[in-house]
Amino acid sequence: MRLLLVEDDKFLADAVASILEEEGYDVDSADNGTEGLLMAQQGIYDVIVLDLMLPGMDGLSVLRAIRSKADTTPVLILTARDSVEARVKGLDVGADDYLVKPFAIDELLARIRSLIRRTKGIGASGELVYGAIVLPSSEHEAYCSGQPLQLTAKEYELLSYMVQHKGQILRREQMLNRVWGMDSETNDTSVDLYIHYLRKKLSACGCGSYIRTVRGVGYMLKAGQGDV
Repeated sequence: MRLLLVEDDKFLADAVASILEEEGYDVDSADNGTEGLLMAQQGIYDVIVLDLMLPGMDGLSVLRAIRSKADTTPVLILTARDSVEARVKGLDVGADDYLVKPFAIDELLARIRSLIRRTKGIGASGELVYGAIVLPSSEHEAYCSGQPLQLTAKEYELLSYMVQHKGQILRREQMLNRVWGMDSETNDTSVDLYIHYLRKKLSACGCGSYIRTVRGVGYMLKAGQGDV
């Protein structure tokens, strides 16, 4: 899972990012609203943790801009404002949850897990499920129609990302940034190659048609009525 942390307090941001990474999350950070919005618009994050008091563009403005593009990425607001009015305003703008500073790190982790469960199709036991595809909570395990899929690390990350965003058109650039990282020198050809690998492995258990090509754009995970 990849998270975006937008927080201008360097000490707090470094501490939170370190703890999140220890919990197994990939974390990207921004220390101002403008940079945070640009990163959020990449469309590669599972949760955005957003401070309200930011230099330049404030958190509510960032959130409005995110939601104006019909981006439904879960947003957890961090703020020192503990008034009901402030919480209501943030929720009305489009926040999914709200956490007041100072906060307990265990509560932050629990709220992030809750947002991921609610929005990513994660089952009660922590697995990702779509159609005949099951990705248990154990790292890099994947099954299709009950058969184990022998996936490489990149294949697993790519399939996991597609399951989390099932039914959505994913641009090659999004997939590249999410799986290989925004600083990677890898190009779109790698995405096409790994999609080919995934299709081949899914085809062996009758699910090759799950991955749809959207010409000139990218790919979408969508099972048809005749699929397993």
